[in-house]
Amino acid sequence: MKSAAIARGLASVAVTLLGLLLLTFLIGRVMPLDPVLAIVGPDADRSTYDQVHRQLGLDQPLTIQFWRYFSGLVAGDLGHALLTGSPVTTDLARVLPATVELATLAMLIGTLLGIPLGVLAATQHRRWPDHLARVLGLFGHSTPVFWFGMMGLLVFYAWLGWAGGIGRIGLAFEGTVPQVTGLLSVDTLLAGDLVAFRSVLRHLLLPAGVLGLHSMAYLSRMTRAFMLAQLSQEYITTARVKGLTGWQVVWGHAFRNIRVQLLTILALAYGGLLEGAVLVETVFGWPGFGSYLTGSLLLGDMNAVMGSVLVIGVLFVALNLTADALYRVFDPRAQA
Repeated sequence: MKSAAIARGLASVAVTLLGLLLLTFLIGRVMPLDPVLAIVGPDADRSTYDQVHRQLGLDQPLTIQFWRYFSGLVAGDLGHALLTGSPVTTDLARVLPATVELATLAMLIGTLLGIPLGVLAATQHRRWPDHLARVLGLFGHSTPVFWFGMMGLLVFYAWLGWAGGIGRIGLAFEGTVPQVTGLLSVDTLLAGDLVAFRSVLRHLLLPAGVLGLHSMAYLSRMTRAFMLAQLSQEYITTARVKGLTGWQVVWGHAFRNIRVQLLTILALAYGGLLEGAVLVETVFGWPGFGSYLTGSLLLGDMNAVMGSVLVIGVLFVALNLTADALYRVFDPRAQA
């Protein structure tokens, strides 16, 4: 039974990724952007244009174009990017760690602030802490991220000088840190360069804080809703009648029963941070996945776009599978 369930799960994942790839491929072929013009330029003559058009295989039927791309994908070849001239796999390996580093710290900030704030709001329902948490959540969720980013640069970089400005590290340290993991905060520690590590933190904390506050708003609202639903249950009243402390009732009973729900929310929130950091990366000049995808879209570089979309799909599927696995750890009923 378990092997059959695993097989069905793997088949579902394969069909999902194949459908995502096919949809992205078809959208890329009907977009008004012309990758041939991106290569030869608008002043190229017709013969040059036609030659590059044939070299890219764009003169072939869509079915053949998709089969060639899919065959290369199975072999681990995502094609070459027009923007950089490098293999798409090489580009993605270069830019993904920057976004993972940014999104991971943002997720930690959002989780450590958002979940306790949501619990506090639920336990203080219709009192001033609850009203304050709701206002903060509404403000953080509705205010554009790029506005947060620009205001953060203005205040913490231009006025106070606390932040490091744009980029991932100071110009004096560019190219001096050995690339081991691609995560500069980790690589500087591995190299034992604490001065460079401080520079990384000065550049990382502000954009991660901007993303983290946006994530905090979402997580606090969802946590508050989940907790309110639990605190209105009869078992909570029974626990209080038994003389349990407020801490035991809230964290030992109510919060314990929303952990599985929060797993899904956290997985979706992290996936959203990985794919939705485009505006923050643009504002802060962050050389990550979002900036790479945006540049590829503007250039009409469909090899890079399809490779990026496929990575996003794989990440979301992996996060959902991880959440499903954690269900079985926190909720024994899921094993039945």
